[in-house]
Amino acid sequence: MIAIIDYDTGNTRNVKKAMDYLNIQNTLSADPAVIGNADGLILPGVGAFGKAVEALKQRQLIPVIKQAAKAGTPILGICLGMQLLFDRSFEFGETPGLGLIPGEVVAIPDDLGVKVPHMGWDQNQVTQTDPIANGFDQEATYFVHSYYVKTQPQYILAESDYGVKIPSIVRNQNVIGMQFHPEKSGRIGLNGLAAFKEVVTNGNYSRN
Repeated sequence: MIAIIDYDTGNTRNVKKAMDYLNIQNTLSADPAVIGNADGLILPGVGAFGKAVEALKQRQLIPVIKQAAKAGTPILGICLGMQLLFDRSFEFGETPGLGLIPGEVVAIPDDLGVKVPHMGWDQNQVTQTDPIANGFDQEATYFVHSYYVKTQPQYILAESDYGVKIPSIVRNQNVIGMQFHPEKSGRIGLNGLAAFKEVVTNGNYSRN
């Protein structure tokens, strides 16, 4: 069972609809016991980093998510949920993240000649071979964000060029992130969710 973490972040229902469409067994829950016992976790997110962290704290979910990661449970962060996987964000001041992937979240520069937020369909360039990134190279997915992740190349599976290289798919062993919305990205996005399900089912954290 894959648990979609419910903490009032906006796109949880759409993620569940996509998982249901793919016939992937899932549950939408804020119950620490359910989340802690799940075979895989999805952490969605829309909105501000600090508000999301506070919502997770109020529901006592941060220790549960960290313990699941430590135990090897596959975790997929989507959009803001991906950003939460990193060490810190500088959105409206500095806020600690979950610290599951090294790196930080910073604003997309406003002097690049591009519109901020980064909103709409944009192309991905795969940078490392990985089952999660299969099929994404030169394919467009749907983005909505004003901040992006700065991390080391070994954690980046794909990126999008928006005046600055924006990591679009990241991975640190069992912890995976997608900056775009797979649930809004048509066939390509659904393939990404299906690939995560295979990680959950097969326990395959290696790149091949």
